[in-house]
Amino acid sequence: MSDLSLYVKESYNELVHKVTWPTWSSLLSSTRLVLIGSIIFALVVFVYDTIFNTLLAGSNDDLNEAWFNGIYNLFG
Repeated sequence: MSDLSLYVKESYNELVHKVTWPTWSSLLSSTRLVLIGSIIFALVVFVYDTIFNTLLAGSNDDLNEAWFNGIYNLFG
């Protein structure tokens, strides 16, 4: 039991006194960068997916039907 309490005390000491936490502005900057990168990546994947679906579906009617069926299956 003393090993566990020693571990907890040392962990707390390290978190409070030795860890360098980012500033609030640095944290917001990093969060914005990750958010923008994620949105760009999602848009690129969406565009590629739409292009490949159009190429593989053949006609727009088949594509629209497949898209609506996919949405219906996802939420319905």
